[in-house]
Amino acid sequence: MRNLAVILCLLLLAGCSGEPETGPGKVRWDREICVRCAMAVSDHNYAAQIRGGPVGQKSTLYKFDDIGCAVIWLDQQPWKDNPAVEIWVTDYRNGDWIDARKAWYVTGKITPMAYGLGATPEKEAGALDYEAAKKHIYAVEEQTHTHRGDSHDHPGSGE
Repeated sequence: MRNLAVILCLLLLAGCSGEPETGPGKVRWDREICVRCAMAVSDHNYAAQIRGGPVGQKSTLYKFDDIGCAVIWLDQQPWKDNPAVEIWVTDYRNGDWIDARKAWYVTGKITPMAYGLGATPEKEAGALDYEAAKKHIYAVEEQTHTHRGDSHDHPGSGE
C-alpha cells in the first residue's frame, strides 16, 4: 500500500510539472543546448522549439538556438510528417513565441547559427513565408554549414 501511495504521489508531481502538453515550453536561457548543434539556447529573439514525436506517443519538447537548426533537425526525424508536430519560433523584435508555420521571415538578421532569419507574425516587405524560409535555410546550409556532416541529408539537396 505504501508503494502505491509513493507511485501516486510521483505521478501527481509529474503531472504538475508546469510544462504544458502543447505550445512552446519554458526555456532556461543559457542553460539548455540546441538539440542539433549543441550550442547554448541564449538569444531570446531567434530561438525555436519543436514539440512532437511518433504518432500515438506522448510528444517531446526539443529546443533550438536558431530556426535553421530546428527545420533541418525536424526534416531528419521519421515522424516529421506527424500532423500533431508543433514548431515555435521567437519574434525577432520582442522574443514572443509564434507558430513557425504562420510566421513571416525577414532575411539579413544576425542569428546564432547564421541562417539570418528573423520571425515576425506580420508580413513585412520582402518577408518569406515558412516554405520559402525552409528553402533559404537549406541554401545557407549548402553554401556555408557542415554541422555534424549532415548538410546533404535533406530533401531537395540533389544528392
